Amino acid sequence: MSELSRQYRRDLTENFPDSLTIKLGETELVYAKTLMRLPDGSGGQVESGLRYGENPDQPAAMYRLINGNLAVSGVTYVGPADGLVSALGLSGSEIHGSRKHPSKTNLTDVDAGLGILRYLSAKPSAVIIKHNNPSGAAWAGNVAEAFRAAFEADRVAAFGGALVINRPLDKTTAELMSSRYLEVVAAPDFEEGALDAILAKPDLRVFKIPRINELSKYQALRFLDIKSLIDGGLIIQRSALNLVRSPSDLTAAKAERDGHSIVSARAPSEAEALDLVFGWAVEQVVISNSVIFVKNGATAGIGCGQQDRVGVVEIAAFKARRNLCESIAQRLFGESFTELQSQVAKGARPQGALASILEEVEARQGGLAGSSMVSDAFFPFRDAVDKAIAQKVTAIAHPGGSLKDFESIEAANQADPPVAMVFTGQRAFKH
Repeated sequence: MSELSRQYRRDLTENFPDSLTIKLGETELVYAKTLMRLPDGSGGQVESGLRYGENPDQPAAMYRLINGNLAVSGVTYVGPADGLVSALGLSGSEIHGSRKHPSKTNLTDVDAGLGILRYLSAKPSAVIIKHNNPSGAAWAGNVAEAFRAAFEADRVAAFGGALVINRPLDKTTAELMSSRYLEVVAAPDFEEGALDAILAKPDLRVFKIPRINELSKYQALRFLDIKSLIDGGLIIQRSALNLVRSPSDLTAAKAERDGHSIVSARAPSEAEALDLVFGWAVEQVVISNSVIFVKNGATAGIGCGQQDRVGVVEIAAFKARRNLCESIAQRLFGESFTELQSQVAKGARPQGALASILEEVEARQGGLAGSSMVSDAFFPFRDAVDKAIAQKVTAIAHPGGSLKDFESIEAANQADPPVAMVFTGQRAFKH
């Protein structure tokens, strides 16, 4: 193993204090540094903090709230008894697998997954997070179906990701994971045989977070969102809440133009509305600007972190097509589309191998025909909506509130057949 590789396995010494106190007005919030009990590889345990921060040369520490309840303007924030990720490893029974201690990114990835799953308690759900953004998310009749759909949503980006599920991990799902490389798995519990099945994988960290069973209560809880500036200053805000919990929380798109009302030509179907609600839950943690294509309870393409809304639609559509190419290549040839392209270029595979995949992708219109799209903010112009309609989406949800909402509504109404458009009434920016 090279020196460059070893840096990712070392435990970086940190000297952060054991406790931290934040005083807001007359309220004191007291935090204790979290020291996790981890397996030492020889049947015992070792107590440790984080391996390192976002990068191997950044010391880091995690703190959990142990005293104080913040209440501002009648809103009560999370309290000491509400620990999820920050309470990991306290009893020594929650972390299994690799002796590699969790890094900051491992934990914030799981936290992002929980941020989505708190709104998806109604069904077995799975989210795969990569660098704090979801690569794929799905809800289904059981955990195995949800995991399979979340993974197939983006096989490429899921590599080395963190899987978070909201039901106990069963052996069937664990066996499905055997050929996929994940860094972290987090679940509320593990059914018989499931833990043994996944612990056979090297370097996998497995987190048991029992309070995942109580995630629905976190839908209404706020936390203190703190951003540190390079000059040492702080920006403090109350955390955002998703107000769209069911189709009834969506409203028909409506705007005024020259004294006339422009209204969406049709309402979403029941299936479309459920996909829009699901997509809006996923949007809560996606870095802005972002859009998400959703179909049949699973993400089909996620575009995030872009400076313009047209570009992010194009990226999400491109990723959806790439994802479909990868899935078909695995189904037909048992290897990745990228590897298949390399094999064809070398003459090891016939050109027809690629052609058969691309023909299916085109026949299925990139996998987006009949999908729904959600956007974290309104569309300032109709161009991004037109781009989405060109992908054959049938329903769109966005916050509304643009001076040119009427253009977006007209674009949806002019589609053949008309595309349903609804407003969420709230923005979902995340930076």
